Amino acid sequence: MPHPAALALRAAALDDEHAATDLRDRFLLPAGTVYLDGNSLGALPATVPEALATAVRDQWGGDLVSSWNAHGWWEAPTRVGDAVGRIVGAAAGQVVVGDSTTVRLHQALHAAVALRPDARVVVTDPGSFPTDRYVVDGVAAQVGWRVEHASPDHVPALLADLAGRGERVGAVVLSHVDYRTGRLWDLPSLTRAAHDAGALAVWDLCHSAGAVPVDLDVHRVDLAVGCTYKYLNGGPGSPAFGYVATRHQDGFVNVLPGWNGHADPFAMADGYEGAPGIARARIGTPPMLSLLALEAALQAFDGVDVRDVRRRSSSLTRFLRTCLEALVPDVDVVSPAEDARRGSQVAVRHPDAYGLVQALAGRGVVADFRTPDVVRLGVAAPYLTHRDMLAAAHALADVLAAGEHLDPAHARRNLVT
Repeated sequence: MPHPAALALRAAALDDEHAATDLRDRFLLPAGTVYLDGNSLGALPATVPEALATAVRDQWGGDLVSSWNAHGWWEAPTRVGDAVGRIVGAAAGQVVVGDSTTVRLHQALHAAVALRPDARVVVTDPGSFPTDRYVVDGVAAQVGWRVEHASPDHVPALLADLAGRGERVGAVVLSHVDYRTGRLWDLPSLTRAAHDAGALAVWDLCHSAGAVPVDLDVHRVDLAVGCTYKYLNGGPGSPAFGYVATRHQDGFVNVLPGWNGHADPFAMADGYEGAPGIARARIGTPPMLSLLALEAALQAFDGVDVRDVRRRSSSLTRFLRTCLEALVPDVDVVSPAEDARRGSQVAVRHPDAYGLVQALAGRGVVADFRTPDVVRLGVAAPYLTHRDMLAAAHALADVLAAGEHLDPAHARRNLVT
């Protein structure tokens, strides 16, 4: 195992090697903090405070209702959608921003029902984030679909078996990254498998957008959703995005037909007629302050190729794993060792995981707990360094050596972490 001094030299060398993609100056972070929870809530981009102050003081405060036209508020859901689209590999006119991931997934699945009217089965991963499973089960109950479960590795075999029995699958609904372990699933091959079975590929990008190249258009994904407060740094509760491939937009049925998605919203017509293009996926009045904060936050990606972010992320997570194995052999690293199979986090398993997370926070390392025994170390590459990775591993080793994770003050409380 590498000696601590050798790890420090390696960290410095890697930071020099990746200096061109160090974007820490684009973010406002507390001094002395190693922030490894960007996979729950991204750090504050430096552009956001003034943009939000301008939106409140000058636009809302000064121009009042005229801001819908004078400052482009009305166009913001699709304008910001295009900005997200550039990060997830979607050409303009295919992404809309607004509402929550839960709403967007509900909307996408009902659209899939309309696009595959003869199907009776939906396939999903039983290990997906609970909200995704709740939505899949809820929509299936509403439309009469049967839910079939398989981990992504076993989805192609399940699809082949269902096809052999003559069962039509309407959609395959998967998360790009496992939220607990950081396992990155093979989006291109799983999308092809769905299409080979005649199904739509519906992806949850919450843990990959902004961290991993997604290339929605290249891989011919049908529908996708994702939050914007993790690696896209949009802020707490920032609105989610929905992707509808151009080829499906004419047949996209909006199960939540609000006035913002109407073809002529200000006509106040009695009947609903969906707007052309991605605008038909709009629902109601968007949360403008959150939406404008997100738009400013996305400027942190200006001039940035997400592939460069991914290369930096892979190096950081690989080095973090090396540091953990060398300095903290008592924890079980559960994230994949192979770069191609790992998202932008390193997860470790320990029976006192909650106490570890609380004790780490006391040492300036902000991590994340997931029940029952997982410590998630989220690596938002733009604002983290290899030195940070080494510091986090040292802090974890010190907490364990001192028994700080066993302190009664760190007993589990009913808190969101």
